[in-house]
Amino acid sequence: MPAHVTRPAVKHPGNWVTTDDICDNVQTHHPEHPRLGVVLRVIRNTGVQRRAFAHSLDSDTVSGQTGLVDRNTKAWAAACALADDAAEQALENAGLQPRDVDAIITSHSTSWAVPQLDVHLINALGLRPTVRRTALTTLGCVGGATALSKAADHVAARPGSRVLVVVAEAISTIYHHADDTIEGMIYKALFGDSAGACIVTDEPLQPGLRIDDTWEYVLPGSRDNSYWGRLDETGFHFDSTREAVNGPAQVMPHLRDWLKQNDALDTDFAIIHAGGPAILNAVQKGLGLTAEQLAHSWASLADVGNLGGASVLDVLRRTHDTPPAGGDRGVMLAYGPGFATTALTGTWVS
Repeated sequence: MPAHVTRPAVKHPGNWVTTDDICDNVQTHHPEHPRLGVVLRVIRNTGVQRRAFAHSLDSDTVSGQTGLVDRNTKAWAAACALADDAAEQALENAGLQPRDVDAIITSHSTSWAVPQLDVHLINALGLRPTVRRTALTTLGCVGGATALSKAADHVAARPGSRVLVVVAEAISTIYHHADDTIEGMIYKALFGDSAGACIVTDEPLQPGLRIDDTWEYVLPGSRDNSYWGRLDETGFHFDSTREAVNGPAQVMPHLRDWLKQNDALDTDFAIIHAGGPAILNAVQKGLGLTAEQLAHSWASLADVGNLGGASVLDVLRRTHDTPPAGGDRGVMLAYGPGFATTALTGTWVS
């Protein structure tokens, strides 16, 4: 059964930080770094012009020396506030009230909390206590696409359901000056904080994406040589190896096989996670996409940075601004720690 996705609502905190600000901050804290020139060059090559942080760049919880408890507490509070705003806007956009929601699927990775974002939102929004819950807590950048995949499964299993999807990340919590590898420096500039939300139903509430099929894939042997999170007394860290950039190319033959089975290799539009230039270039080459088909992903990366799981929701939101023609076929794609992949094929309903 197809699943229809409403226009996402995407919310950002108020502390906008430019790439020049990041470079100045890095130079201040790492004046003796042996590869400072290289670091500044790769930061400027991320493609990000600005990003929003929940706290100012010079705050203790971003550029300062505060520890795990303080960072985690403030990151969780920021993620909850952004999630509340995005979810409320998504309901309003769809013409729904909180009591109309039958299920909630959340994704959140950047702070530890029990209970998780699903329980928080049930209380904060006033959803029915019988709402069915799925909390995806460690997916990172693949979270938004996977949440939509699970929402499609839910409406197929329970026709008539209205599923609220919410992804919130305060990724600025990974900004640590002790992480001074090239990869660590890139992540200082790449990520932004945000939340995105939308409604998934089996009947269209408005024009937009209809999910026709979904696909998930974990690259064998990638657990320890790709992307992963790490906790220590200073907070949450995001690490990777150089092998991670090869992930999209290694997944691509399997993805293309699945798309071919769905007669979806020739796509009219693309909603691609704005993970960074290497990922977008690899996807463009692997799927044979045009520059125009990736324009919304590149614009999202430049305007707000890599939003983690919310990135595909921001790209989908931008797609609504210049929508495909009714009946056009498209693909959504995101990668995450693992190396994990989620893809969706869909049709634009006008």
